[in-house]
Amino acid sequence: MKLGIVWLFLIYVRNCLGVKLLEANPDVKRLYDDLLSNYNRLIRPVTNVTDILTVRLGLKLSQLMEVNLKNQVMTTNLWVEQKWYDYKLTWNPEDYGGLEMLYVPSEHIWLPDIVLYNNWDGNYEVTLMTKATLKYTGEVNWKPPAIYKSSCEINVEYFPFDEQTCFMKFGSWTYNGAQVDLKHMDQSPGSSLVPVGIDLSEFYLSVEWDILEVPATRNEEYYPCCQEPFSDITFKLTMRRKTLFYTVNLIIPCVGLTFLTVLVFYLPSDSGEKISLSISILVSLTVFFLLLAEIIPPTSLAIPLLGKYLLFTMILVSLSVWMTVCVLNVHFR
Repeated sequence: MKLGIVWLFLIYVRNCLGVKLLEANPDVKRLYDDLLSNYNRLIRPVTNVTDILTVRLGLKLSQLMEVNLKNQVMTTNLWVEQKWYDYKLTWNPEDYGGLEMLYVPSEHIWLPDIVLYNNWDGNYEVTLMTKATLKYTGEVNWKPPAIYKSSCEINVEYFPFDEQTCFMKFGSWTYNGAQVDLKHMDQSPGSSLVPVGIDLSEFYLSVEWDILEVPATRNEEYYPCCQEPFSDITFKLTMRRKTLFYTVNLIIPCVGLTFLTVLVFYLPSDSGEKISLSISILVSLTVFFLLLAEIIPPTSLAIPLLGKYLLFTMILVSLSVWMTVCVLNVHFR
């Protein structure tokens, strides 16, 4: 009984000390109150309405989740890094116990409305509204994670030995170039091209694709609605398909069935299996052709290389069936 009372007393003391420790950091609370008490998150943070606010954008690719050939959609898991300067979020570290950095909820400050223009499913928001990092100089750094589904034109002409190029176009939905100037995080002055536009340092290797190039380009476009240009950054993702799966499961079986067609002419006519073997090979090739049709998108722009091979092989097998019938007709006449 006494031992239980002692444990309860120790727990109570620990909780009291924890509360005191939490309350022993008044500088953070005072800085937070001073910065955001009269802050209006709806107003663009510039001293004059004619000033241009520069927002720098960078992407960190975490995972290439899927490249859907049938729907022509690329799904990516990204970290969308954004950086800008807010003159209303500056302070002197000496006035707040040497505090040089502060973490605040991103819902409490102004955020640039950067969206993915070529979005496929209409989900323009990031996955999680993480906290933003404030520096005493007024620099704001925000890195929310996001899962984007972007439209991507897939060219299946050389499937499965193909290379695909997908684009992700980011820009401000509301502000034009005279209000928000969008630039890449690593963009050099006087240049609009960044050779390595996407950070791949924490990329989980894909089991289906190899990433070849990830450049980024800053563009300015004029739209019928406005006289001012709108700036955007287009990220280009070039990837090559890994062919081992399709080689083992499609190409090698199809080539093997093609060579079986030659054996039809080596079977004796009296065996009675010449037609059966030919029809079986033809049915098997038809199954592989239907399987290929389920993978590739229903487009009439290009026929896959493997599809051409299967179609040509089916024509040859059909001719072999016709010739086998003629041979049997002559043999048993």
